[in-house]
Amino acid sequence: MLLAVLLPFSVPAPADAQELPGLHALSAVLMAEDGEVLFAQEADRMLPIASTTKLMTALVVIENCDLEESVEIQPAWCGIEGSSVYLKPGDRYTVRELLLGLLLASGNDAATALACHCAGDIAAFSELMNRRAAELGMSGSHFTNPHGLNEAGHYSTARDLALLMLETMKNEKLSALIGMDKAQCGNETVYNHNKLLHRYAGCIGGKTGYTEAAGRCLVSCVERNDLRFVCVTLNDPDDWNDHAKLYDWGYAHFMARVINADNERHELPLLGGTVSSAVAVPAEEVKILLPRDSELLVNTELPFYVFAPVSRGAAAGRMILRDGERILREIPLVYAEDYPVQ
Repeated sequence: MLLAVLLPFSVPAPADAQELPGLHALSAVLMAEDGEVLFAQEADRMLPIASTTKLMTALVVIENCDLEESVEIQPAWCGIEGSSVYLKPGDRYTVRELLLGLLLASGNDAATALACHCAGDIAAFSELMNRRAAELGMSGSHFTNPHGLNEAGHYSTARDLALLMLETMKNEKLSALIGMDKAQCGNETVYNHNKLLHRYAGCIGGKTGYTEAAGRCLVSCVERNDLRFVCVTLNDPDDWNDHAKLYDWGYAHFMARVINADNERHELPLLGGTVSSAVAVPAEEVKILLPRDSELLVNTELPFYVFAPVSRGAAAGRMILRDGERILREIPLVYAEDYPVQ
């Protein structure tokens, strides 16, 4: 027999996305960490993306190379137009140093060196970029180079770049690099171009970009109160302020409810055991994104009692999370430890 307990969880309410004041961006998106789009403005428009390209470059490199691999700089990788970390032929760098030059200082020469070291040449590396984009569901993107300089057939969308940033931040090695304020790239100290690291509380990473064709492009990630958002603006002359505006709106109108073994512990009478009760907990941590006008209902289904012995991790019941009549998630409940026979 199952015991059902209904626990109301009241949450304050979100404004309509249309109430957000106008942005300066040609294209923009605010995305939650589960991939849900909270705000979109021309988010699927295919546009040049300048150096935000380097997020994909970094992801492909870090997934295919060791950070401590040594890279000898070749003449063809030097003197690339635009932003640079001023590589010189014959110098040696680690992959990690070049990634810092790529992500912080946005070096186009570092991008070229990493691509050629990883795949042999730009064409082969671009194939790896496009393959990874397809795996991430970036259906509006195509890459032809590792740095984002203007080239026919090189483009993406705000939505796709948000998906890419989510994947970037899931990679622990990569997220640690992209959030650094400054670092050493060889003998040079490079500084992070992402001003949101200092301008907006909770910013943990991002990538800037600019070409005359693409305009100002910015991808960023912020985390506060267990809630992580990613924001992308393309062709935006006021990108710093627009990102702050989107994050302010997101945190004002959405919240996260985290359910895990620390905050959901359910005692059941235990018959025939060495203790009088067994504890059931969620089998996994679950984070639910909620608009602030919803009421989260938690329906917990467990037996009235249980007989020993019981093994840790064995199925105990389930939690059903609802927003009104809509089921949001079902979470298995398992026993927190072994409960032997008396």
